[in-house]
Amino acid sequence: MPLSVSLSIEGDTTVIELEGELDAKTAPDFHQTIEKAAGHGTSTVEIRMAGVGYMASAGLRSLVFAQQKVGEHVTIKVVGAIEPVSRTIRTAGLDRSIVLTDD
Repeated sequence: MPLSVSLSIEGDTTVIELEGELDAKTAPDFHQTIEKAAGHGTSTVEIRMAGVGYMASAGLRSLVFAQQKVGEHVTIKVVGAIEPVSRTIRTAGLDRSIVLTDD
């Protein structure tokens, strides 16, 4: 399933909404959006993942890429990830540096 990626600004938050599968084939689209988000200078990047039904290791690498790209002063929130996706994030230990929330 292809990945749909959208970007918007809501106050001091850059919102990236993903829908589809996040894997090696689709991750480059997400990376391009992260690079755009990093240029907005907001204090939070919120990645809405409720529509992501599958995330491969490439998705984890994308989240690490997002952390590196936006810098330490920007909070990254992953919002609404389904249980298998949030479990993958927690298993990799990314929940220690990324805020993982249901809403």
